[in-house]
Amino acid sequence: MPTGQTLLYFIYVLAAASVILAAESFYLSFASRRARAGVINRRLQRLGEAAPAEQSLQSLLQERGLTASGDFIFGAVALNRLYTQSGVTGNPLAFGAMFLLAGLVLALILSLIFGASILLAIGAFIVVGVVLPLLVLRRARNKRINRFAAQLPDALDMIVRSLRAGHPTTVAIGLVAREMPDPLGTEFGIVSDEITFGLSLEQAVRKLSERVGFEGLHLLSVSLSIQAKTGGNLTEILSNLASVLRERRKLRMKIRALSAEGRISAWIISLFPVFMFAIMMLVSPSFYGDVWGSPIILPVFLIFGLWALLGDFIMYRMVNFDF
Repeated sequence: MPTGQTLLYFIYVLAAASVILAAESFYLSFASRRARAGVINRRLQRLGEAAPAEQSLQSLLQERGLTASGDFIFGAVALNRLYTQSGVTGNPLAFGAMFLLAGLVLALILSLIFGASILLAIGAFIVVGVVLPLLVLRRARNKRINRFAAQLPDALDMIVRSLRAGHPTTVAIGLVAREMPDPLGTEFGIVSDEITFGLSLEQAVRKLSERVGFEGLHLLSVSLSIQAKTGGNLTEILSNLASVLRERRKLRMKIRALSAEGRISAWIISLFPVFMFAIMMLVSPSFYGDVWGSPIILPVFLIFGLWALLGDFIMYRMVNFDF
């Protein structure tokens, strides 16, 4: 296949992927604006629809890809957990089918209309139908966890003040569910409803940790479990935990600020050769001459590609810290 035709197919694939990404980002931004325009969180919106509390709880769990009892709805637990923690609402099977259908349509367009090879069509299907939804869910999950992490210390402080005023723990959690916006407000509302319908506080918080995926909730679950078994001052435990989470977040933000230059440098170093190669192919497709027909061109590209990926991985590990 001529080099110019291959480049043209590559541009078509990039254009189709860009359209799909733009449509997805528009949908997510529209959905978030519509949610902000309503009540303070989605649980209060459900309760305002005059539905029974138990039915509202079940609908909140089911739209997150869980059963009515809060368990994962299908066997692929890792994928189900990723979908639940992303905060995307709706049926997870419908979400996956949407991307699979988009990938199939793109593959058929490339194969039937533009005459692309089967290998290129399969690659486009895998990228759009499999890789793209995973990237969307991971990005949504990370953003949601960051918002939850910013809200949790304030929620714990609110619980502490409520406990010191003489309220029971369930009332304090219900206060957080009414006063805090999403994502924390709805999640703590689900905890409050689950306690009302028979779960213990430890079990409800453990389920909360699984739904959100934030490590600070694991600390909260362990603290509540130890306090329930050995006793102690719950207000002091929660107050100390709020301080620890707040300081950890400050440290994380400081690390991100200090490593910002390294992360930007890694992006520039990684993408610069790709951009230069694309520009050279657009400006002067015959610049490389007959080098494409050489039998060593594919091994050379493969070796240097793997070498570049290794460098990217090393730079990623240098600017990302676990603590």
